[in-house]
Amino acid sequence: MLKHWPPLNALRGFEAAARLGSFHQAASELHLTQSAISQQIRSLEAYLEQPLFFRSGRSVSLTDAGQDLYSTAQVMLQQLAVGIRRLDQYRKPNQLIVNTTPAFARHWLLPNLADFNRQHPETDLWLFTSFDPPDMAGETIDVAIRDDVSQQAECIFEVLYKDRLYPACHPNVLKVPEELRTTLHGEREMSWEHWSVAGGADVGQQSQGLNFSDPGLLLDAAADGLGIALVSQLLAERKRANEQLIPLVEQTVRGADWAWLIHRDSENDPLTRQFCTWLRGKVERPD
Repeated sequence: MLKHWPPLNALRGFEAAARLGSFHQAASELHLTQSAISQQIRSLEAYLEQPLFFRSGRSVSLTDAGQDLYSTAQVMLQQLAVGIRRLDQYRKPNQLIVNTTPAFARHWLLPNLADFNRQHPETDLWLFTSFDPPDMAGETIDVAIRDDVSQQAECIFEVLYKDRLYPACHPNVLKVPEELRTTLHGEREMSWEHWSVAGGADVGQQSQGLNFSDPGLLLDAAADGLGIALVSQLLAERKRANEQLIPLVEQTVRGADWAWLIHRDSENDPLTRQFCTWLRGKVERPD
């Protein structure tokens, strides 16, 4: 990392002059005088201790060093411009930042989000997914909805849904003899060990098979007919309604608790309250 950087204005003047091949045109584009552009280029050349342009009358052309710097400066200034413009999203007046797991976002929230958007089109929802629970004290998040959170300081904690798990597969898998069916393995509550310890019936699950760390991918794999899996009652709602999944037995066992964390700074925010009211109603009374 450089201890001292050349002035940004000098780099902007250099990039414009290199791109346009003219100090005069660069000055016009940046609303400066030609002498100001010339001074910027001279200061940059002094800093780098080498010429960047060949000068011949009114025309200029890049030296090898100038061409190298131009490639770098053009990318850097473009990325800086994009980054600065992207900051506009942080000052949107109706922004609501929601964190959840990739599995919940893909299999439950996204399929239901059109309903929320229809009811509250003024809300600029920013959906932020992460595999690990967020630190609400250190991150700008209004609401977190997850199956792996516990109470945090300065947050309201509430259990929304006590999930149940059951073994399921695509209808085509039932055509395969039980001993030849692939077993899909998940982690935590989605593991077959949890099913067995909770008193689940033997449905032909095997110790070997395909393993998934993401419960969302596990659900996708089961719905795509890769084998039998232990699935979440909440997350599998739509796939079961679409007949992509059918239960192997009627028995269910305890799953994770889906809960939310609401930062106390957001507790009385109208957007947060609207979203939470909608979410609670949707979870309790799914379509």
